[in-house]
Amino acid sequence: MAAIPPSTDPAAGLAAWRDIDALRRRLREGLAIPAHPLALDAARAFDPRRQRALSRYYLDAGAGGLAVGVHTTQFAIREAGLYETVLRGAIEAARDWPRAAPAPVMVAGVCGGTIQAVAEARLAKGLGYHAALLSLAALKGASDDVLIAHCEAVARELPLIGFYLQPAVGGLDLGAGFWARFAALERVVAIKVAPFNRYRTLDVVRGVVAARAEDRVVLYTGNDDHIVLDLVTPFVAMREGLPVTVRFRGGLLGHWSVWTKAAVEQLERCKRAVAAAEAGPDGAVAAELLALDSRVSDCNSAFFDVANGFAGCIAGCHEVLRRQGLLEGIWCLDPHEGLGPGQAAAIDRVLREHADLGDDAFVTANLARWLG
Repeated sequence: MAAIPPSTDPAAGLAAWRDIDALRRRLREGLAIPAHPLALDAARAFDPRRQRALSRYYLDAGAGGLAVGVHTTQFAIREAGLYETVLRGAIEAARDWPRAAPAPVMVAGVCGGTIQAVAEARLAKGLGYHAALLSLAALKGASDDVLIAHCEAVARELPLIGFYLQPAVGGLDLGAGFWARFAALERVVAIKVAPFNRYRTLDVVRGVVAARAEDRVVLYTGNDDHIVLDLVTPFVAMREGLPVTVRFRGGLLGHWSVWTKAAVEQLERCKRAVAAAEAGPDGAVAAELLALDSRVSDCNSAFFDVANGFAGCIAGCHEVLRRQGLLEGIWCLDPHEGLGPGQAAAIDRVLREHADLGDDAFVTANLARWLG
């Protein structure tokens, strides 16, 4: 598949992904899409300057897209009246900030009941977003029939990226049968697989293969605990007695909201390794790349506050960005949300032990420009 050429006109480039086939091709190339955090000041009010700086950081780091209004942005932006403000600011940054690479794919987080989700998707479409990352958390307990009808309604507004959100932070348990029906929907372009569970990850693979959608629906890892392994593993599901191999092409990750330049480089390294393995006689991936998975997961354990059941997962990412100077503080909309017990020390440790996986020098060199 030929690569899509870059555009020197950011606005024109953004328009290209409104075509669903072009969007699918771009996603299949394999993108690093960070889940965009929310910048607040000490009064927990929206900080547009630092929010814009974050968007510029991700774009300069080489992110292939931005996911805005998602879990890492804090679902509470809706109750705070910030949903449109935050989405508008990110896409304006994507339009205005000079960029040599192809324009970013803009993904809007969409949630709530059907009326709310359709309204959010319609708003995002009007702002110029290309796809909706659809959370089903608000429909907990609903049947698959109800869930699919909900997805169909939202898809009429924007192409869909499915979201298997881990149950620990409010997601639903969704079986292979659901994912087969979801992948069969005409306007589904991708699935973010983020259950943090290998069995449930395989359910998505099985569902996509059962729907014969492996060439139309692209898998993106959201499993922040196994990022590298997801990106280099050939996942196999059986169909009519024959094996079908499916691969994760890229990632849409909260973990990639920090150390983003390094994340982009790691993704490209994984893509090169997969291409070499597929062309080689034994299909092997170098052991040193497999070993990288454990180091990245170790960092994630601190950033996402695994020791405290992910309670500090958003604040932990904020803390890394604060230390780099991108955020002023780690404030969340919920005043009770912050670092978990021992999380600061855990972050100290991984920053010390895995400093080579970071991008501090890149941030230091560009921070004043992003904040300008």
